Amino acid sequence: MKRRSLPVSEPVIDQKLLEEAKRSVESDHLKRAEKCSVCGADCAPNSDEGLCWVCRRLKISAWRDSDPQTLQE
Repeated sequence: MKRRSLPVSEPVIDQKLLEEAKRSVESDHLKRAEKCSVCGADCAPNSDEGLCWVCRRLKISAWRDSDPQTLQE
């Protein structure tokens, strides 16, 4: 049995929309090219401080540890 070849149809996604999506992905890659200010690894995607995910996590942990503990009765 031979399969029928599908007829060539118009693209499902508009070319303008496809180009915009490609440009937005490229800009995401450019943002990730930033380096961590502490260790030099790639920055975390949502890090405004310029930290990688490891250094960001360590900062959050240190911040939690330095907070005064609530008094327990």
